[in-house]
Amino acid sequence: MNIFGLKYFGIFFIIISFFSFFNIIYSYYFNLLNNLNNYLLTFIINLLIGLFLIILKKYKFEKINLFERILIVLIGYIILPISISLPYYFNLEYISFVNCYFEAISGFTSTGFTIFNDVNDLDQTLILWRSSSQWIGGLYFLFSILLLIDLFDENLKRSLTNYISFNSSEIFKQILKIIIIYLLLTIIIFIILKLVNLRNFDAYNYSLSIISSGGFLPNDNFDITFSSDISKIVLSLSMLLSFFSLFFIFNLIFFKKKNINYLSEDFNIFIYLLIVIALSFIFFNYDNNFLKVLVSICSSVSNIGISFQNIPENLVFVFLLLVILGGSFFSTSSGLRVIKVITLIKFSINNLLSHSKPNQIYSNKLTLNKIGANINDINKYFLAIIIFIISLFLISLLLTISKLEFETSFKLGILTIMNTVNSEMYDLGSIDFYNFSVFSKISLIIFMIIGRIELLSIIILLKKFLFKN
Repeated sequence: MNIFGLKYFGIFFIIISFFSFFNIIYSYYFNLLNNLNNYLLTFIINLLIGLFLIILKKYKFEKINLFERILIVLIGYIILPISISLPYYFNLEYISFVNCYFEAISGFTSTGFTIFNDVNDLDQTLILWRSSSQWIGGLYFLFSILLLIDLFDENLKRSLTNYISFNSSEIFKQILKIIIIYLLLTIIIFIILKLVNLRNFDAYNYSLSIISSGGFLPNDNFDITFSSDISKIVLSLSMLLSFFSLFFIFNLIFFKKKNINYLSEDFNIFIYLLIVIALSFIFFNYDNNFLKVLVSICSSVSNIGISFQNIPENLVFVFLLLVILGGSFFSTSSGLRVIKVITLIKFSINNLLSHSKPNQIYSNKLTLNKIGANINDINKYFLAIIIFIISLFLISLLLTISKLEFETSFKLGILTIMNTVNSEMYDLGSIDFYNFSVFSKISLIIFMIIGRIELLSIIILLKKFLFKN
C-alpha cells in the first residue's frame, strides 16, 4: 500500500475516533452510561490506528497514478466501515457482525438502508452514531472526488479549480476548503431546522444526514416532525444544499466574472430543478399536497430518499428518474449527474440535425458554458450510462435470485447503486433488511460501494487486473 494511502486512512480513523469521543461526552452529559465503555474502546482503537498510520513514516509528496488512487478509495470503503461497525457489535449482542457491517456500510456510503425496524427502540447514542457515520462518509466521498479528479473531463474539473492536475499545495488548499464549507453547511442546516422548532437532538441528526445525502432518521415520526407547511419548505431548501455543488454558495460570494465556469454547472441544474418543480406543480398539485411532493422532489434529486407517507403512487417512476439523474458533480449526491445527461442529449440532437441537414454546423457547447464537450468526454458519459445499466442488471438479478419480486429488485437496485434510501415514495418503505439473507446483504454491500465510486473507475480496475499488459 502506498504511504499516502495509509496516511489518508489514518486521517479518517482519527475522525471516527473524534465522533466516538463526542458520543462519550454525550453519554456522560445525559447519564447514558450503559454503552460508555464500548464507545471508549472504539475511541481508543481508532485513535491508536490513526496515529500509527499518520506517524508511521515521513511522507514526501509524490505523484500517485490513477489506478493507485482508485484502489485507495475502494479499500477505504471496505476497511473504514469495519471501525464504524464496532459500536453496533459491542452494544447489540443479538446482532451478527454481517448485520453490523451492513449498517455501517449503509451509513458510510450515505445510502440509509437499515436493519433496525424501529429506530425508537435504539439507544440515543447509537442513533447519534448512525448519523455520524453518514457525515464521515460524505466527507470521505468529497475527498475521493479530489483523488479521482483525472476521471472527469476538463469542464467538470474547471468547476472545482483552475488547476487541471493537482499539486500538493492545491490538494491541501481544496481539502481545507472542503472541511470548512462542509462543516459550515452542516451548522447552517442545524440552525434552520432549529428555526422550525426541531429539538436539538433531531436537528443535529437531520443536519448530519441531509448534508451527506444520507437516509438515516433519528426517529420514526418524520410526518409529525415536519407537519407544518413552513417546516416542509425549510426541509426542501436544506436538502438542496447537498444537490448543488459544495462550493456553490462559496463561489457565489467570491464570484469573479472570469470564473463564470465555476457556476455554470449549478446554473444548469438550477434551471433543470425549476422545470421539474414547475411541471410537478402544474400536473401533480392535487389534494393540496404539493409541499409533500416538493419534499420528495428535493429528496430524490439530492439522493437522500426520505419522504412522507401517502405520496401518490403514480409518481414512483418520476422520483426514480430524478434519483438516477442525481445532482451536481461536486456534491454528496450520487446519480449519473445532470450535466452529463444534458450534454449527451444535446450532443445526440446535434448529431441528428447534422445528418438531416449536413450543410448546417451545430455547436455542442452547453448553455452558460463557454467550453464545449469533446468526443472523449462524450464517450466517457456514454460509458458511464452503459456501466450503470450493466450494474443495475446484475444487482436486480442477484436480488431476484434471493427471492425478491422483480419489481422490488429493480427499484431497490436503482436505489442501491444511487445510494438512496428506500421509502414510501418508491413504494419500498416496508422492506425488512434484517431478514434478508447473507447473500443479499453482501450483494447490496458490494453495489452500495460501487455506487459511491465513479462508475468509470470500475472499468479501469477491471482493465488493470484482467489485462495486465
